[in-house]
Amino acid sequence: MATKTKRSAKKSPKKRANEGELVIRRIFDAPRELVWKAWTQPERFKRWWGPKGYTIPSCKIDLRVGGKYLYCMRSPEGKGFWATGVYRQIVPMEKFVTTDNFADEDGNVVPATYYGMDTDMPLEMVVTVTFEDVKGGTKVTLRHAGIPAGPHREGASQGWSESFDKLAEDLAGQSSPTGRTRRRSRTSGARRG
Repeated sequence: MATKTKRSAKKSPKKRANEGELVIRRIFDAPRELVWKAWTQPERFKRWWGPKGYTIPSCKIDLRVGGKYLYCMRSPEGKGFWATGVYRQIVPMEKFVTTDNFADEDGNVVPATYYGMDTDMPLEMVVTVTFEDVKGGTKVTLRHAGIPAGPHREGASQGWSESFDKLAEDLAGQSSPTGRTRRRSRTSGARRG
């Protein structure tokens, strides 16, 4: 089993030992139950998922082992990117593991080339998300396995980081009477340009 290298708050460009996995950690100023719901309830998920400027016009989540998710992520230019996956493991409020695949709008798995990407993207990746109580909030650790090193992983890192920024904003409006949040997020394994 490979080890991971923690990144400082300044996001130093250290190499990771496991070249096929992106790891991002973030602490959110919200109770674990609220953060869990943001990931597992379609209407909440649609409010924050995707990089800055992207929207989620469609989302279905069948949260059970063997259940599937299907969503459309729409770019600012209006292009839809569909994704699907199957839940492999669910520990309510603690962890879920799911496959991650590009899809067509009917949920059929398609290669990345369907969306104009090159052939080095795998047909299936795996996403593991854990939720942990920490003082004043919830620590989320995301592991996205199977993304090739280079531009694909850098793009995924940026996309996840922007999604987590949107999640922090959404949660701040739900968990605090003032709508304010303390800026206590940390990202590991991600590089920002």
